[in-house]
Amino acid sequence: MVVAGRAWCHFTLGDVLLTRDFLGMRRAGEVGTVARFGAKLLGGVALLAWFELPAQSQTPQGVNSLPPVTVDAPTQRSLRRAPTSRNAVPVRSTSRRPTAPGAPQAETVAVQSKPSQSGIVPAFAGGQVAQGARLGLLGNTDTMKSPFNVTSYTDKFIRDQQAATAADALILDPSVRSSHPTGGVLDSFNIRGFPINEGNNGEFAFEGLYGIAPTYRIFTDYVERIEVLKGPSAALSGIAPNGGVGGVINVVPKRAGDDLTRFTVDYGSAARFGGHWDVARRYGDSKEWGVRASGSVRDGDTPIDRQSEATGVGSLALDYQGERFRSWLYLIAQTDRFDAPSRPFLMAPGLQVPKAPDGRLNVTQPWEWSHINDQSALLRTEYDLSDQVTLFADVGGSRTNVERFFGLPTIINTSGDTTSTPQFFGLSVDRTTYDGGVRGRFDTGFVHHAVAFQASFYQDALYRRLTNGSLVTSNIYNPIVAPTQFANEISGRPRLSDSELTGLSIADTLSVLDERVLLTLGVRRQGIEANNYLSNVGTLTSSYDKSATTPVVGLVIRPRDNVSLYANYIEGLSRGDVAPQAASNFGEVLPPYIAKQYEAGIKVDFGRFATTVSAFQISKASGELSAGRFAATAEQQVRGLEFNVYGELMPDVRVLGGFSLLDGTLTKTAVAANLGNTPIGVPNIQANIGAEWDLPWMRGLTLNGAVIYTGKQFVDTANKQPIPDWTRLDLGARYTTAINGRKTTFRANVQNVTGTTYWSSVASFGTFFLGAPRTYLLSMTVDM
Repeated sequence: MVVAGRAWCHFTLGDVLLTRDFLGMRRAGEVGTVARFGAKLLGGVALLAWFELPAQSQTPQGVNSLPPVTVDAPTQRSLRRAPTSRNAVPVRSTSRRPTAPGAPQAETVAVQSKPSQSGIVPAFAGGQVAQGARLGLLGNTDTMKSPFNVTSYTDKFIRDQQAATAADALILDPSVRSSHPTGGVLDSFNIRGFPINEGNNGEFAFEGLYGIAPTYRIFTDYVERIEVLKGPSAALSGIAPNGGVGGVINVVPKRAGDDLTRFTVDYGSAARFGGHWDVARRYGDSKEWGVRASGSVRDGDTPIDRQSEATGVGSLALDYQGERFRSWLYLIAQTDRFDAPSRPFLMAPGLQVPKAPDGRLNVTQPWEWSHINDQSALLRTEYDLSDQVTLFADVGGSRTNVERFFGLPTIINTSGDTTSTPQFFGLSVDRTTYDGGVRGRFDTGFVHHAVAFQASFYQDALYRRLTNGSLVTSNIYNPIVAPTQFANEISGRPRLSDSELTGLSIADTLSVLDERVLLTLGVRRQGIEANNYLSNVGTLTSSYDKSATTPVVGLVIRPRDNVSLYANYIEGLSRGDVAPQAASNFGEVLPPYIAKQYEAGIKVDFGRFATTVSAFQISKASGELSAGRFAATAEQQVRGLEFNVYGELMPDVRVLGGFSLLDGTLTKTAVAANLGNTPIGVPNIQANIGAEWDLPWMRGLTLNGAVIYTGKQFVDTANKQPIPDWTRLDLGARYTTAINGRKTTFRANVQNVTGTTYWSSVASFGTFFLGAPRTYLLSMTVDM
């Protein structure tokens, strides 16, 4: 163990030094940095596995028995836990039916009354979602004490779905729809009818902070939880870099808990193979030091014609848990390379959208490609001044390098003919984030206060070079392979834009009657500075310096321990547009757009399963050109009713899903004929239901299935170009057993079992996407 300890120290010190390369935001040498970082991760994993595996005890029962698996962290020794007792998460058992002697036991979820040492909220019964989630400035909050609709999907659910990306993991959330095609280079979403992550700045939060997570896609290798806070959240999380107001998708990274050595091999149709590793260890007399390394390599052909994808992911999480001081360091590197990536479509004005083709067909040329490399780092620290007061500070950043050569196909007639001009796109995105503050707890009479103050700073800079190829024609039903073109790259990437987002925020959650009544009050003062530069030239064209104040008010009333009535008013914030060159007020900067949400609902915890019913209204202004002048005269409003259900209906049956009824309306617009129309990409209904059944006559075997339904959507604001509603069926199974005393899980899933052809979704600017074809997924996971 001395030698292993030395190997671990050497590994972590090298990667701590490598952090300087991440935070330095150097745009040169991304490939070399990724390779060095990946090599160190692989080396560290090999050392950990080689030194630690001989010390692992074998199960005395032999190959036909498997010890129960939990995710409990090491025993707590800190004296600071007293202040967290007021936010204690109620104990919810997640036990399963009794297991017959000699049969492998199913994975169980830790039964805890508060977050573990790793800071992870325990899972609810069934293990698919957690009992709470992070609410930005407010931190981890129990679902029943939250004045918002929030869902946190667990690592177990993600693994059982064989979800490779965040888009795959959120397939059963009825408030969320992916708005980019399967086999595409980007994960973007509609949440409550509003777009998220549609730009180049990246809007995934990481540990509650923007600017850390990879820009375009989140791979699940380094994910412990994916949390979805529904609705605007400027006062809690700050302004989203692209101005999204529909919600916040927060990534909770994996951290060291119990010792773990897990390897997975997987296959996806048509011929894509991969392997994944996940290793965790804790060290020290009180297990105060932790390390977790995970990653994957995948390569091969996808089920989409002429398309292949190669990905590599490496992540490292280090932590120290002292009595008063705690610190975490996260490092992530990932690369994503496509040949013939799937692209969205534009529709020529005045024409009906043709029937969707087979999802396997691909109009992207086999010589079109995309290469994206991401590197991220975050250092978090906390220090307890006392049992009631904690200081915190975070620093991190990310760097994204994009090189791609492809076009955006436009459908020019109802026969499905397309035109597209390939374009070389070289982009670099550098982002940094700093924040710090204090959390405190105190009483005034019979009122308890949980107060948080935060100061934050976010900065990004984009550099871009564009060059065009030659026009290509094809057809969505009969794709044509055109003569090969080559990217005409020009050296140098002029600055395209930069921005600085600053914020000061404070929030207080007041509670009385043993937290039967909780009132949250908060406010954030947000500053926005931005500069835009002439494309391919880099000369300044416009500047932006605005600020706004956004409040939050949330109320929770708990007449019973298992019933919560809640309501909130909260605002979202987006930077105002700059008047285009065609406007008489060219260059004028509009004030920030403020989105307003009113929401009320009820949550009921039945012990083994829980439900949430919520009603909301979100309205958001936007700019438009009218009578030659550009002004914020447009407004979109979405009213909705949501129903969510999760947990165990019976000890052997788990459910997850719900529905959203949406009423989207253009409440203001300069085009009188469009007033009252449905906004682009907002369906009237979204419904999902997923279920799992542990077969009673065959221990270890679980069947699962899911149905996903989305209503009609429009590609245009005139509502003349609809895409029809669609339904997709997914089926799967998994089997857990013991091989040579090692827990082994086999998983098989089939997405779109019936091979339905459909247009899946629409982005806010009118591009629409082809649905996924039938896809087969297989994997085998071994816990060493």
